[in-house]
Amino acid sequence: MSLFLFTVLVVSLAGSWLITGQIRRFALANAILDMPNARSSHAIPTPRGGGVAIVLLVLGGALLASTVGVLDDDVAAAFIGGGGLVALIGWLDDRRGVHAAVRAVVHCVAAGWAVYLVGGLPSFSTGTGQVHLGPIGGLMAVLGIVWATNLYNFMDGIDGIAGGQAICAGVIGGALLLLSGSGGLASVAFLVAAASAGFLAWNWAPAKIFMGDVGSGFLGFSFGTLAVASENDGGVPLLVWVLLLGVFVVDATVTLLRRTAAGEVPYAAHRDHAYQRAVRSGMSHARVSGWVVVLNLGLGVVSVFGWLRPALLLPLFAGALLLLLVPYVMVERRKPMFQEGAEPRPTTPRRAP
Repeated sequence: MSLFLFTVLVVSLAGSWLITGQIRRFALANAILDMPNARSSHAIPTPRGGGVAIVLLVLGGALLASTVGVLDDDVAAAFIGGGGLVALIGWLDDRRGVHAAVRAVVHCVAAGWAVYLVGGLPSFSTGTGQVHLGPIGGLMAVLGIVWATNLYNFMDGIDGIAGGQAICAGVIGGALLLLSGSGGLASVAFLVAAASAGFLAWNWAPAKIFMGDVGSGFLGFSFGTLAVASENDGGVPLLVWVLLLGVFVVDATVTLLRRTAAGEVPYAAHRDHAYQRAVRSGMSHARVSGWVVVLNLGLGVVSVFGWLRPALLLPLFAGALLLLLVPYVMVERRKPMFQEGAEPRPTTPRRAP
């Protein structure tokens, strides 16, 4: 197992770096560029679609792990089928645009497929006990994976942030899974981290290529599915995975709730996330993404402690997510989401009385 895993990870990292470079050359030759606009955080046209390398390496690695008996066949099918579907709709969205409703349907189908194959979500651990959900747990799991898929896409808006998050969550979560005896799921988590590291070499500020929806949606789907599968496997509780993704979860969720409460179109493109406003306030992409990595490492320490001391998991979970509001508020003070005198913003259409 250890030799197989080491070999696959090295190949994934190197392969991701090589494939990303080829995708960049292809994108430049065929003018597949992300053009700056009023909602962008970049200033020059940049190749996109680099996330294809992550998708190919992770899905290929999962197929190989299943073939040699390291990864359960149903779990492999969940990642390959569902992840492939999410990546495909993301690639189409990158190339020609896809209606939000179509994306939502595809994401739900992919999540439903994955949840069915990994056994639903009959219960989840709070550290000291189990919350039994019954059939409704499957629906909650589908919605959770769909949200993870989209929040990762929302948070992939500056150089290095999505790749850095994937490496931190993949390495720490994979290590905990390995220590828990869930070697198959650990291989998937490590694959995600290794492939993301190869891509990040091209994407760290200043980015030479962007991940695109094909990669960001796939990563969100992968972590969401890992969380449900590892909960069912008895290895790493779902709450630990939420902690590992805590920066993205808090920023995306709080921002969406605030925008919705203000009457704005929830799915409209914007630059209101805390990390985007931090860049707009004058901080560099590298500095913001670097701070996100630091926060991720801190959450990793909390996650390990909660895994080692199950009685403390729930209070640590709640406390860590609440503490993440501190940097969010600091950014708000530096660059408020809603400023007087700002340009008109799109709002939710209202029916005439």
